[in-house]
Amino acid sequence: MQHDKNQEGASAIHRDSETRHDTTQTFGHDSDLSFVPGGVELTEVEKGAIAALPSGAALVLVRSGALAGARYLLDAPVTTVGRHPEADIFFDDVTVSRRHAEIIRTGTVFEILDQRSLNGTYVNGERVDRSVLGNGFELRVGKFRLNFFASPADITANA
Repeated sequence: MQHDKNQEGASAIHRDSETRHDTTQTFGHDSDLSFVPGGVELTEVEKGAIAALPSGAALVLVRSGALAGARYLLDAPVTTVGRHPEADIFFDDVTVSRRHAEIIRTGTVFEILDQRSLNGTYVNGERVDRSVLGNGFELRVGKFRLNFFASPADITANA
């Protein structure tokens, strides 16, 4: 029987008769859950991307994790976040559940909904099942930290 390295390593861990499950791992200590409020430092490119957002759109900036610096446009009614390869925002890390959270857009209001993830979804350091998102809010999904930014047109319209 011919094995590649990955299969050989998996065989050493699992017996051939065992069912293999894709699992989410819990992570870290309470210090990993820390939230340090404060201003978000933006690059000129990020400031320009936020300024260019049309009404009804928002942007999520990844601040830590393997994808630090990535930007995701939120302009659909539902944006999925998770470790599933078909997620709109795909985080390939075991601290993220396959279907971790959804960001729901209703007009110009955005909410994040945790999808019963193992490690939870955090907004500004607080674990939430559901939360309305405000400009600059920090989100945490697994070990990834993100910041949410609404369209400047919507901020002035709602002010």
